[in-house]
Amino acid sequence: MSALGALLATRSESGSTGMRSRILLGLVCAGYSVGAAFGWGSPQVAVFMGDFGLAAAALVAAVSCFLYARTGAGRLRPAWLLFSLSSAMAACGNAVWGWYEVILGVPVPTPSLADVFFLCFAPPAIVGLLVLAKRPVTRAGWVCLALDAWLIGGSLLTLAWSLALAHTAHMAGFQDASVAPAALSLAYPLLDIVLVSMVLALHFRRAGVNRSAVNTAIAALALTVLSDAVFTSPLLRSTYHSGQLLDAGWFAGSLLLAYAPWGARRGARRSARPGPPRATASRPIAGSLAALTPYLAAAVCTLGILYNVVDGRRVDRVVIFTGCTVVLALVVRQGIMLLDNISLTQELAQKENHFRSLVQGSSDVIMIAAPNGTLRYVSPAAAGVYGREAEGLVGAELSSIIHPDDLGRVVHEVRRFLAAPPHEEPTTRIECRFRSGTGDWLNVESTVNRHQGGLLLNSRDVTERVRLQAQLQHNAEHDPLTDLPNRALFTARVRQALGGRRAGDLGTAVLFIDLDGFKQVNDTIGHQAGDELLIQAGRRLQDSVRAGDTAARLGGDEFAALIMGDGTRDQGAREYQVHEIADRLRLTLSQPYRIGASEVRVAASIGVAFAEPAISPTDLMRNADLAMYRAKAGGKDRVELYAPQMQADVVRRSELATRLRTALRDGEFALLHQPVVHLASGSVAAVAAQARWRSAQGILFTPAEFLRVSGDDDRTAELGRWLLEEAVAQAADRARAGHPVAVSVRLSAARLLDAAPPPGSIEALLTRHGLPSGALMIEVADSDPRVSFDALEQRLVALRRLGVRIALDGFGSGFAAINALRRLPIDVLKLDRNLVEGVVESARLHKITSGLLRIACDLGLQSVADGVDVPEQVLALRAMGCTHGQGMAFSGPLDEYRLRRALVRGEFPVPGILSPRPVMAGGSIPLLTGSHTETPVPPT
Repeated sequence: MSALGALLATRSESGSTGMRSRILLGLVCAGYSVGAAFGWGSPQVAVFMGDFGLAAAALVAAVSCFLYARTGAGRLRPAWLLFSLSSAMAACGNAVWGWYEVILGVPVPTPSLADVFFLCFAPPAIVGLLVLAKRPVTRAGWVCLALDAWLIGGSLLTLAWSLALAHTAHMAGFQDASVAPAALSLAYPLLDIVLVSMVLALHFRRAGVNRSAVNTAIAALALTVLSDAVFTSPLLRSTYHSGQLLDAGWFAGSLLLAYAPWGARRGARRSARPGPPRATASRPIAGSLAALTPYLAAAVCTLGILYNVVDGRRVDRVVIFTGCTVVLALVVRQGIMLLDNISLTQELAQKENHFRSLVQGSSDVIMIAAPNGTLRYVSPAAAGVYGREAEGLVGAELSSIIHPDDLGRVVHEVRRFLAAPPHEEPTTRIECRFRSGTGDWLNVESTVNRHQGGLLLNSRDVTERVRLQAQLQHNAEHDPLTDLPNRALFTARVRQALGGRRAGDLGTAVLFIDLDGFKQVNDTIGHQAGDELLIQAGRRLQDSVRAGDTAARLGGDEFAALIMGDGTRDQGAREYQVHEIADRLRLTLSQPYRIGASEVRVAASIGVAFAEPAISPTDLMRNADLAMYRAKAGGKDRVELYAPQMQADVVRRSELATRLRTALRDGEFALLHQPVVHLASGSVAAVAAQARWRSAQGILFTPAEFLRVSGDDDRTAELGRWLLEEAVAQAADRARAGHPVAVSVRLSAARLLDAAPPPGSIEALLTRHGLPSGALMIEVADSDPRVSFDALEQRLVALRRLGVRIALDGFGSGFAAINALRRLPIDVLKLDRNLVEGVVESARLHKITSGLLRIACDLGLQSVADGVDVPEQVLALRAMGCTHGQGMAFSGPLDEYRLRRALVRGEFPVPGILSPRPVMAGGSIPLLTGSHTETPVPPT
């Protein structure tokens, strides 16, 4: 069953149970009334039901109230215990009455024990009513309660004494000289008067808890008192006997008191169930009657006195005394109320002044709007917040000060708020723009409450907060240096361009722009100049794109542009148009930049990618990025359009780089050595260490192949450390085995300057493996202009002190070769293989190579030609004065086994030498390894 179904079922079951109880109670009372009206069919039954029936009903009420008090009546528990005691007294009195009439068959004596029990009925009931009443919180409240009770009781006593009690007392005293009968005759009506006074006085002061139980108990006691009043009247007292219809009133009163607590418990359970709070209806009539009760009582007292005067009777002293005390009580009560009113008036004035001070001193503007939207009240803070006097705003329409663009939204929110239940949404918050006294629009936040059908607005100026939020939003979406949109905003613009009504426009393109040579600007003239260059480049880019396009800076020296499509269906024309825009941007960004007194030039590589059906912003931007990197790889300062093959190349390089990292971890690299041969004798002067990687697919990669695709500087450095350590370790093993040939290892200048940990440094390797002095040569690959020559010179000088020989690799290529030769401590020059390859065919290269070798000879340096593959190259190089050669003309890279066999042989045949002299390997200068582009030769 659903929760709603269970709740409805519970409510229905509780309602049906309460209804059945009330119907059963009504049927029992009606049955008793019918029986009493018809005399129960016989006098004996009538007497029995009139005595023991009433005793049984009172006993039921006593047990019911006692059980309810035991099970937990809370603060009202003493009241129910007193009601139980009162009902028990009534039950005992009726039982004694029945003992005389039914059991003994004699009239009830006066006075008797029954009268004692009946007289003891009223006091517990009166005290119980006091417990049920809402307790006054001040002494004046208690005094007013006592005065109200006496006003009601005195008035009733005056009226009753004038009508009947005086005659009853006179007759009782005349018939019987004893005091007991007269006192007994007056005790019943006097106690009833007190009980009625308490019922009336407490009717408007009953506690808020268990209201249903209190009302039912008061009704039961009122019914009992009414029956007592009828019983004590002179007209019925002389003719009353048990079993009459009057007994039905006492019977119904007892059963109603027995039902009161249990019906109240069901009401309390229903009120405790979760649900929306019910609106409490105001009771102005009940409140007026409560205020008029003392005056009505005084009026009744006056009527009693007037009855005696008008009738011509002598006014009884009891009436005079009671009337005077009632008047005195009324005067005292009026005095207390007057003092209380004066105190309340002062307190109200104080609170009003306090409230006025809070409203006038508040920085918020408080406004009250009528249901028709007219402003009825505006606090003085409007002068400081809105710059408009409060008096000038009163009477104006609220809509007249709201911005027209915000008015529709405000009206909609107000209508929604007023239509919502107040207990569900007591307040709402609206933010809009208000017109200030200067005509400007202020951002105002208002807390709106309901007020007498209209609105109560507590407004504050949040213009600075809105501006700050807008600034923070701008900063979050724009680059702080160039103020162009950043990557996040650019991605959002691309997403917006690819969606909505432009989703099918394939002319939308994204341009990725990278400034070529920007790093050199930072390194040469400083980062501040680089920032200024970026600012100027961003300004140029912003001025070059169209109004509907977006220029952005993605980070560093990378920029981007979003070129919106114009709906052109001719894709070729659109590509030509965007390519023209990109080329114009390239030329604009490549113009010289004036930074201070210097003129700086950078180029721009631009990649272009067009939107495709169902492409995501991330993929489109990735395609433009790939095209930009292809432009840089293709020579820079150019525009490249994206092609799907670019992504395939990236995937292939990524897979190969991943396999390379795995190979380093799993030890799949092998170290080969290529002999370096003396061109005059054919002896092995050194061996050049080279790494090879045999992949899981059986492909043998050369360094030029796997280093080009790795794209991972960390892996490249790790491979360099592995190559150096393996080469030194194997060279030491060969020396111990009787083959002390030198080994050369190619290292980059950056690698030499890298602060490697001591266990992997060159000094640590030489010490750990015991390699003799001169057995290691480092080939410096100087191709990075960012490397400091001073630091590199210091590093190489330190290595030479350890006996490490230095070779300059790739001599004849690179802009810094001559400078390196001038400054660095070089022992060997290694000619670039591009010179060696054309030394026979090209006369120009022949002259260049001859000149370089002459420089080496004049400086007293050894020379090595890399890539000597044919005999003609051997003859030409030897004729030019080259001392050593390395290449396929002698041998390819060898594994350790074949290398040792070659070292045992000690020489290779050299073209042009008929009988070479045998020379022991290991006595010559260690030489450098080949370049990164050797022809791969698998070890055999």
